[in-house]
Amino acid sequence: MTSRRDFLRRAALASAASVALPSGAQGAPSPALALEPRHRELPPAPPGTPAQVAQDEAYWRSVAAQYAVTDRTTNMEAGFFGMMAAPVLEAYHRNVDQVNRESSYFARRSFPAITEDVRARVATALGVTAGEIAFARNATEALQTLIGQYNRVGAGDTVMYADLDYPAMQMAMNALAERRGATVATLDIPEPASHDAIMAAYTAALDAHPRTKLLLLTHANNKTGLLHPVRAIADLARARGVDTVVDAAHSFGQVPLALPDLGAPFIACNLHKWVGAPIGVAILHIRKDALARIDRAHGDDGSLERIDSRIHTGTTDFAAIMTVPNALEFQQRIGIPRKAARLRYLRDAWVAPARRIAGVDILTPDDPALVGAITSFRLHGNGDRARNAEISRTLQDEFGIFTVARSGLAKGDCVRVTPALYNSPADAAKLVSALRVMAARS
Repeated sequence: MTSRRDFLRRAALASAASVALPSGAQGAPSPALALEPRHRELPPAPPGTPAQVAQDEAYWRSVAAQYAVTDRTTNMEAGFFGMMAAPVLEAYHRNVDQVNRESSYFARRSFPAITEDVRARVATALGVTAGEIAFARNATEALQTLIGQYNRVGAGDTVMYADLDYPAMQMAMNALAERRGATVATLDIPEPASHDAIMAAYTAALDAHPRTKLLLLTHANNKTGLLHPVRAIADLARARGVDTVVDAAHSFGQVPLALPDLGAPFIACNLHKWVGAPIGVAILHIRKDALARIDRAHGDDGSLERIDSRIHTGTTDFAAIMTVPNALEFQQRIGIPRKAARLRYLRDAWVAPARRIAGVDILTPDDPALVGAITSFRLHGNGDRARNAEISRTLQDEFGIFTVARSGLAKGDCVRVTPALYNSPADAAKLVSALRVMAARS
């Protein structure tokens, strides 16, 4: 372990290549949110299975202490972006200082090599080669690139997506179809969802539209939290000559993930949601054998054989990319299987009792293969947009619990609840108490 003396010496001599996680770093959060020094070191995870560790409250309190959480609300809306843990935030601050201090000298001479190192680390974590991923600023940008530059859709062909897919991606599919003279086919994910019902819905949709060329799939859904059986659907599509593009914006870091296991040629992931990297870092993945199916970006003159020519973001947040290894290191110290089990434990801590409340409709199944941290609900089956926005506001204004309303589901809007590692079973109990009061009023 690096000592404080070694860290200070390294910080004073920091070079552009210093992207590894330093231990024992002190001070970066504002005084109002500063963590006590005794909480800075994350202890080793206790022995036991992930499910057993998930219930070790002493350990998870030490994890939660790595996050300088506001006292303005009980945040159960961690799906927008992920808070950086203290050592990651400190690294980001140091990296911002270095970039600002060294300016273009750093950007031109040192950053390219750092980028390649970070890319290699991310690729390893995702189970692919470095040449199969490129950085984007967010999963939306990456998916718009993959969809918009897909070149195997022509006049009379079909592109397909579901009601639960992200609106920006639906719009990208619509735009692709309009440019190419293709048609758009949609399907609704059944409620309540099950593996067999999901598969039946996609089978029927693909059978009804034999000229489908591109299918949009969401892995960890942003509206309900449903984990789609992407590999099975991708295999179903491939047998019909259909390519799949997978929105895995919420997947990496929420659940164990290796991109090859999804069986899709095109995938996008965020690094600033469940991995806890700084905002503004994501990746797009193009499987090596599918690279030719994505056109180069905006007349880019880069090599047709390199993924880099498929996306051109211009100047990026250097410090954010430099900090990605610190975020990966922090997640790996906890262990993604243990993290996933804890998130599921926190999810179940409110969902199980909420299912027993008359008038609370839980939209996400309990099947461990179909859900992670995120789950949505309606009150008395009411999917009205204004009503669900009001429910979310009431949870905040009256009960001090922050959630978000989600739209676009075939059966109406809902309220999404997303716990994070800084939440506790007490937060889940607080939500359940609020739901009892609100359901009784309706």
